Amino acid sequence: MVQPPPAPVQRTALQLYRDLLRLIEHVAPGTSPKAIALRATVRAQFDANRSETDVGRVEAHRASAVRALSNYMLYESGAKDKKLGKAMSRFNDDALASGKGGGGVGGKGG
Repeated sequence: MVQPPPAPVQRTALQLYRDLLRLIEHVAPGTSPKAIALRATVRAQFDANRSETDVGRVEAHRASAVRALSNYMLYESGAKDKKLGKAMSRFNDDALASGKGGGGVGGKGG
């Protein structure tokens, strides 16, 4: 199998990095301790994987970051929309009761 050139993956990673930094500015504006910690975490994760050349692993890291962004956006929506928040909480409670985990976007468990 022929591997695609690394340039598109790097461009996508850069765009994702910038999206994460913009999200941090939304979540914790300015120079609050939360903002500093979030930026440091994102930067450390990207730095730790900067030299990754395996396309599959790069894609897995990218998918994980996209999933984190999606989960956050869903969590924020649930916090603002009472009906969605109740549905998320009910889903979490059902998942925890069935032993399948949960604790994600609804904010309970862990």
